[in-house]
Amino acid sequence: MCTLTGLKAVVTGATRGIGKAIAEKLSAQGVELVIAARNKEALDTLVLQLPTKAHAIVCDLSNPQDIDHLAQEAEKLLGQVDILVNNAGITADNLLMRMKDDEWDRVINTNLTSVFKLTRALLRGMMRKKWGRIINISSIVGVTGNAGQANYVASKAGLIGFSKSLALEVASRSITVNCVAPGFIETDMTTGLTDEQKEKILGQIPQGTMGTPEDIAYAVLYLASKEASYVTGQVLHVNGGMV
Repeated sequence: MCTLTGLKAVVTGATRGIGKAIAEKLSAQGVELVIAARNKEALDTLVLQLPTKAHAIVCDLSNPQDIDHLAQEAEKLLGQVDILVNNAGITADNLLMRMKDDEWDRVINTNLTSVFKLTRALLRGMMRKKWGRIINISSIVGVTGNAGQANYVASKAGLIGFSKSLALEVASRSITVNCVAPGFIETDMTTGLTDEQKEKILGQIPQGTMGTPEDIAYAVLYLASKEASYVTGQVLHVNGGMV
């Protein structure tokens, strides 16, 4: 069983899908949380549902001032941040020839630049303590590519390179940095697919079914635990055998 009781974590994009499942599973293991997202009502509702103490912070990760506020408040509320789960992400799909600058910038800023800024802000405390877990939620398409998603794929592939580089920088301080790369997961992003699109996707998955947010959350639990102390700079693929 993964050892997590007494640890303190920050989870971004925590009110829906994968982020919500991660917050729920961490809380069930005794972790005190700061959960961050843009929707205050959803955050407040989740705080009341979690079994351990949790704090909600409204944050738009495309805004540098919001990121600074999140980092400062998280350290005040928790006293220390042991685990950082960078989960928040958006899409703005388009073929590259039609992609607007704003579509590129919004996705890169939210999915990648915010991870750099938030991680940098919270890393000093982990360095002082000489212990920490940083887990970045990437995607299968960050490895395989995907037509019509050059911005999203670039952000998710960037997370992998970022994580591998940071893992080398902080390994001597007992801080691990890893990615979880989900395949096709049943979330808000997939519920809008047509039956034909779903059938095509399922044909690419050897297990023949989409994953659940809980599948990703369990991978995060492992990487966040003390049992994963010798795992760093890795990409844990959770995709039913696609890669």
